[in-house]
Amino acid sequence: MRRAVCPGSFDPIHNGHLEVIARAAGLFDEVIVAVSTNYAKKYRFSLEERIDMAKETFASLRGIVVEPVGEGLLAEYCRQRGVSAIVKGLRSSSDFDYELPMATMNRQLTGVETVFLPAEGHYLHLSSTLIKEVFGLGGDISDFVPRSVLKRLAPDTPVQNRPRKV
Repeated sequence: MRRAVCPGSFDPIHNGHLEVIARAAGLFDEVIVAVSTNYAKKYRFSLEERIDMAKETFASLRGIVVEPVGEGLLAEYCRQRGVSAIVKGLRSSSDFDYELPMATMNRQLTGVETVFLPAEGHYLHLSSTLIKEVFGLGGDISDFVPRSVLKRLAPDTPVQNRPRKV
């Protein structure tokens, strides 16, 4: 079985993540959406909420599993789970510059390869940080995130009744 992992904090998961993960699912028999916690980051959602949102989002897609990464190195997690590749989406050359040293280190530590997938053009601007900022300032993010995120960001407002802001 060809198994890959798409790691990230997914705070929150957005449509750019979905697009890359869905494409990865077409390349591998199983894709693990590995939800991580970076203790240097401040999160809006708990680990459990981030896992639940990802599970809800991918519930209808075959071959996608959502689980926490846990403690330790991603390379070691991959070795323990029998993962042959880490899949990372790239939005720009700065993403590549950031990811390349980690990809090289992961390969040298455990032999796991990293596969880079370029993001679709209409998702190049998306980041979880930007999503949270736009939402916090009253902007409409409904075109950029799955329903599982929308219902948690503004639980008192039904998704279909939220005003669309330009």
